[in-house]
Amino acid sequence: PGGLQLLPREMAGEVQSPLRGEVSGLRCGDPVFFRHAKAGEICEHFLCLEVIRDNAIVDKWMTYRGEGQCFLG
Repeated sequence: PGGLQLLPREMAGEVQSPLRGEVSGLRCGDPVFFRHAKAGEICEHFLCLEVIRDNAIVDKWMTYRGEGQCFLG
């Protein structure tokens, strides 16, 4: 959410990302989600991606995992 910033020497990580700031209704320890930098990272974990328009699911796109593929080394 807007109003949060990464700490000066920290970057977004897979496990924890220290943030600073105040957001109404958000408390210390609440989860905050980041957008993936690369589509492949998120596609490793899901069978499909849901396409949302105007708060409704309008389509589903299969990921390579959903098509039975695995490209992890």
